[in-house]
Amino acid sequence: MLFRHRANAPVGLITITVMLGLIMAIVDTTIVNVALNTIAGNLGATIDEVSWVATGYILANVIVMPLNGWLTAFLGRRRFYAASLAIFTIASLLCGTARSIWVLVFYRILQGIGGGALQPTAQAILFETYPAERRGAAMAIFGLGAMVGPAIGPTLGGYLVDNASWPLIFFINIPIGIAAFLMTLMFVPNPSYIERTKGSIDWMGLGLLTAGLASLQYVLERGQHDDWFNSTNIWLLTITSVVTLATFVWRQLRGARPLVDLLVFRIRTFWIGNVIGIVMGFGLFGTNLILPLFFQNALGFTAWDTGLALLPGAIASAVSMLVVGRILNWFDPRVLVAGGMLAFGISAWWLGDLNQYAGISDIFWPRALQGFALGFLFVPLTTVTLGAVPRGDLANATGLSTLLRQLGGSFGIAILTTLLSRELVIAYQSLAAGVTQTHGASISTLTQIVSQNATVIAYDYLLRVSAIIFFICVPFVFFMRPSRGATAALAA
Repeated sequence: MLFRHRANAPVGLITITVMLGLIMAIVDTTIVNVALNTIAGNLGATIDEVSWVATGYILANVIVMPLNGWLTAFLGRRRFYAASLAIFTIASLLCGTARSIWVLVFYRILQGIGGGALQPTAQAILFETYPAERRGAAMAIFGLGAMVGPAIGPTLGGYLVDNASWPLIFFINIPIGIAAFLMTLMFVPNPSYIERTKGSIDWMGLGLLTAGLASLQYVLERGQHDDWFNSTNIWLLTITSVVTLATFVWRQLRGARPLVDLLVFRIRTFWIGNVIGIVMGFGLFGTNLILPLFFQNALGFTAWDTGLALLPGAIASAVSMLVVGRILNWFDPRVLVAGGMLAFGISAWWLGDLNQYAGISDIFWPRALQGFALGFLFVPLTTVTLGAVPRGDLANATGLSTLLRQLGGSFGIAILTTLLSRELVIAYQSLAAGVTQTHGASISTLTQIVSQNATVIAYDYLLRVSAIIFFICVPFVFFMRPSRGATAALAA
């Protein structure tokens, strides 16, 4: 049989297989954003309606991520990853054929169900496939996809929309998904130590988890748009998320066969690593949101100039992933994580010193430092955090870690957009109060100047806030206790 599974497949083939799925899923979270206006125009949708194309995908993602361990045990590693790829690929085809906005949103939710499992499962497969002494290198490879993927998405999406049509941003997944699906059946192993789950599904727990995470993600995604707690919907969904998630946690801790094993958080290194991971998600997702807006709204960059300004960060991340694997055996990994957090904070503070006359050359070095810092953050942090987890619990642990990093990003975006709205008003009012009309300057000209200066002040403030958060969290790194296995894994 042509696609029969090969026992003891080469590590390189397994790596290529999971990286195809990983990069496809991560790029898809950002590639759609640049096409939303075009999709709205083609499908006759409002901006509010088309925003659900992105929101629906993320909602489905966060619901599936914590179920990674249970689904892996229920279906088996190879079957679960192959099924996720199949769902994602078929949904991509359907998305490209959608001719109404709500049909497209429904297909994106299906796509999110498949895509939500790809990232944590890929991480677990890589961590288990590589021997202990090469796991640092495995997490560096994973990090290349996790960090560089978001930088590729907007650029690729913009090119396809400008030079072809928006359905192509979905159709491009089909050949990659088919290849990854077939390679999964051929090369990805089923670890013998993963016990198959027996018995019925905890439907009550699944319902509580779905309602809680969906409500929380909606609040974070739409809170600023709906004016937060001035909205009845936001109040109701906040209460729903608190009650359902608290009940879910209570139910899981008492159950003999929990849907999500929360006892993994008894491992101190794991939960501290995830707290830092939330902060990392805040920095990665938050800055990925505000920097393009800053460059275009405050500095007047074109879309192409914005891409060029962001590129040094992506390149530096890729370089640092390679560098960190070579120096890990010389340092305590906690020192490297702390150094990465400090460097990221310094780069954010540096970017917060820009004014409206800044150009690409002024952004190059702080952006390069920021990208380099992410590599030093991600690789040792991930390896130490997961190195403390028994390998039978890795699927569950990677799902929870990915979820918390995603929620950290959602919290970061919600906080930063709210602060941006507030600071824009404060800065504009403060500047406008001190303006007096000068000879030859019209009211409209003065208004434009004040508005641009207020915008720069507001974005600089956000970047400084991001820097302070990273500085505050540095001491927590040293409460982690790398296990001997994790330390050996870092000697890549």
